[in-house]
Amino acid sequence: MTDLEIPVVAPKPFEKYIDLVREQDLIKSLKTSKKSLLSLLESIPKKKTGYRYAEGKWTIRQSLQHIIDAERVFAYRALWFSRNDAQALPGFDENNWAINATAEDRDWDDMIREFRKLRSSTILLFESFSPTQLKASGFASNNLLTVSALGYICSGHVEHHVNVLRERYLPAL
Repeated sequence: MTDLEIPVVAPKPFEKYIDLVREQDLIKSLKTSKKSLLSLLESIPKKKTGYRYAEGKWTIRQSLQHIIDAERVFAYRALWFSRNDAQALPGFDENNWAINATAEDRDWDDMIREFRKLRSSTILLFESFSPTQLKASGFASNNLLTVSALGYICSGHVEHHVNVLRERYLPAL
């Protein structure tokens, strides 16, 4: 699914996200997944955003906060690697972050607005990378990743959560 001129290297757990990307063009994939998520989020009634489909699962608000947090992490990693910094980056515990993010206290419209602006920033970041920077790589969570892979991961991660929201959350609403 990716531009064959730019290598995409990612560990196995992230391949599922890359496989969800339908476009070869990285920027187009980021724009498409942005549109997909925003369309879905704007259709969810605010009073339903605290819904969770099973005990111990995230609410819709927590899911959106997770998407926002992960996007920031992936974009930071891409920036870090594009600048050829040799320091390895740590992982992050998404469940711990979800517990500590206090998404339930946030305004739903603000969260949607935040994602919209964050994804616009991510698009600008990836548009700024040269082909050489897109090929750059580094280690995060003890795994080798390329900058280009992180862009596709941003797209695919959003598509993954769009699918989860549609399949597990929205039928019950």
